[in-house]
Amino acid sequence: MKASRIAAAGAAAGVTVLALSAPAFAHVSVQPEGAAAKGGYAVVDFKVPNERDDASTTKLEINFPTDHPLASVMPEPMPGWKIDVTKSKLDKPLEMHGEKISEAVTKVTWTADGKGIEPGYFEKFPLSIGQLPEDADQLVFKALQTYSNKEVVRWIEVPQKGQEEPDNPAPVLELSAAEDGHHASSGDTASDTESAEKASADTAADTASSGSTDTTARVLGVVGIVVGAAGVAYGVLAGRRRTNA
Repeated sequence: MKASRIAAAGAAAGVTVLALSAPAFAHVSVQPEGAAAKGGYAVVDFKVPNERDDASTTKLEINFPTDHPLASVMPEPMPGWKIDVTKSKLDKPLEMHGEKISEAVTKVTWTADGKGIEPGYFEKFPLSIGQLPEDADQLVFKALQTYSNKEVVRWIEVPQKGQEEPDNPAPVLELSAAEDGHHASSGDTASDTESAEKASADTAADTASSGSTDTTARVLGVVGIVVGAAGVAYGVLAGRRRTNA
């Protein structure tokens, strides 16, 4: 009986650790580096994990919302990736700093010119964006992730409040309240850009930290499996010994 309890405990431990490590296998998401305040500028990271064991991620397409177009979108150079920025004419021109903007970025595409994101890894794709809308609480970006085996995963389903998360949710950027008395103007542009560039410079450090966290989660998952298997094996052997005795 004691051996059976040990085996069960070992198996439970393995399942628990695997549950804790599950977030490492996530979908494409977007997070700001710092705040993403309404009416301001921000640097955001699109986090792309490789969810396949036999293929690498070789292409990422991020489509921008057309209901709240962004006049300024600047990608950060990334070794191993070619970046294409697509602009389109706006049905209704935007006004920024006293000037009318007739076109905006509608898509940014990263194409690997090397190995891409290999199995077991993830990568962050940073963008400096603005001016963020003042009349919206979030921005939805639809993403397409292409693998080396030609498989395309479409992260385009818009999550709905009060409902379960869809199988392929689109990345959603939550916008925080505008800073007191802050309205984007020509005087604000320099400071906003400087803040965005500073946040962008921290991307490498954030990536290393996040990579360490995900690696730890994977290691714990493997340890959990080993512990669970050992517990089960011990219980079986102990049971046989009692039977032979």
